[in-house]
Amino acid sequence: MAEAKEKILQIENLDITFRTTAGPVHAIRGVNIDLHKGETVAIVGESGSGKSVTMKAAMGILAGNATVSGGTILFSYHHADGTPETVDILKKDKKWIRSHINGKRMAMVFQDPMTSLDPTMTIGKQIMEGMIYHFRTPKKEAWDKAVELLKEVGIEDAEKRMKNYPHQLSGGMRQRVVIAIALSCNPDLLICDEPTTALDVTIQAKIIELIHRVQKERGISVIYITHDLGVVAKVADYANVMYAGKIVEKGTINEIFYDPRHPYTWGLLSAMPDLNTDDARLYTIPGSPPNLLHEKAGDAFAPRNRYALEIDDKVEPPMFQISETHYAATWLLDERAPKVEMPAELKARLERMKKEAEEYDSK
Repeated sequence: MAEAKEKILQIENLDITFRTTAGPVHAIRGVNIDLHKGETVAIVGESGSGKSVTMKAAMGILAGNATVSGGTILFSYHHADGTPETVDILKKDKKWIRSHINGKRMAMVFQDPMTSLDPTMTIGKQIMEGMIYHFRTPKKEAWDKAVELLKEVGIEDAEKRMKNYPHQLSGGMRQRVVIAIALSCNPDLLICDEPTTALDVTIQAKIIELIHRVQKERGISVIYITHDLGVVAKVADYANVMYAGKIVEKGTINEIFYDPRHPYTWGLLSAMPDLNTDDARLYTIPGSPPNLLHEKAGDAFAPRNRYALEIDDKVEPPMFQISETHYAATWLLDERAPKVEMPAELKARLERMKKEAEEYDSK
């Protein structure tokens, strides 16, 4: 019998509403996410789908106008003496979370390093800050650890760079520094919020490789927040596809990539750039994400879904189980629904991608 994996994070039925001058916005609607030790889970979706808000709730850094109206966020960790503990982040105040969780056991890498770093502090001081705050590390020891961290994330001439300010570094180097800061207290969970969006393509690949290498060496768990399915394919074990504050499909990376069942996932995969496609124009999902100020009955994706059924306008679909790990919220999976398959062009593309991946793995 296989040994059960240790669960690090368990988000259950999370509901978040934002108070705005125009009215309440129900931004997160019954989100469930599980993460085990050493795993990489991706949260994918268009801008505004609720990816970042979900993880900010887990970090306890939601905006002041946010109200958590339901759910739990259970985070499990070990104390220095090895004693295990599980806490519900939503039941803890911000001061406790800042002292015991943020930076120390759960760290976040944001998408724009220039806004993440303090322009008035040297790189060295910013890396040392977390170690001194959480562990009362002596300054000389913190300095030495910071230099080692810069070397670990691939920054050459680390001693010299410690005295630099953020504006003196390139975008790629700044993001490496942000990763070094996130790793400074040896967290159990690293949350990467679009970590490569502000970087050019060649640097993106290096940052993804860096995070992947660090994860394997340290044995930490990683959550990727991204709209780029290409990133997901390279690094994730599991993927959660979000739309309008709800997870509409979840499964292993192979299930999501090679056997997607939700029309929204079909759209995201079709919109990926592909050098081998015959199409003159890149596919786009028609319409725009819904305005959550005005919730509609039924499936939120229905107005953009060319495969929508009559019931989609009336009743929100439940999560249908496809396999032990694969679920999708679409009425097309109901046994009474007409049989609808993914577009032929997408099917051909996924088969080609699968073949290429198998050839790459065999090398």
